[in-house]
Amino acid sequence: MVLGKCMTQLHLGDAASITRQITEEDVVLFAQLSGDNNPIHLDENYASSTRFKHRIAHGHFVASLFSTLLGTQLPGVGTIYLNQQIRYLAPVYLNDFITAKATIIEKNEDRNRVTLLTEAFNQQGVLVVSGQAEIMPPKKEQS
Repeated sequence: MVLGKCMTQLHLGDAASITRQITEEDVVLFAQLSGDNNPIHLDENYASSTRFKHRIAHGHFVASLFSTLLGTQLPGVGTIYLNQQIRYLAPVYLNDFITAKATIIEKNEDRNRVTLLTEAFNQQGVLVVSGQAEIMPPKKEQS
């Protein structure tokens, strides 16, 4: 297994992104796994009476795309996720395409910590989730 990038391989402004369609199955499975059975996520009749007018995805499900991104791309395998600040800015509807992006904004080499701007956009380019993550990148790969 190849570890992700270590501190010396990471630079301010480095970024990565992934795009995923939010499906009915995703929302139902997340509700089952998390226990969050709020009808705004699962019941179209209920959701139609809310300000959103349709079912919406769980905010934490959308934000979990950051974990996927950090653990597989930037820095990648071996990354330790330490902290995440999140702001939910707009609803995510079933069948939306969400692009999660992470950009390095700060490095603390003494502590082996990296801070990233984390953002998620829908297919219209609307910022739906914003925050910052703090991670510990993998140590230099052993030979």
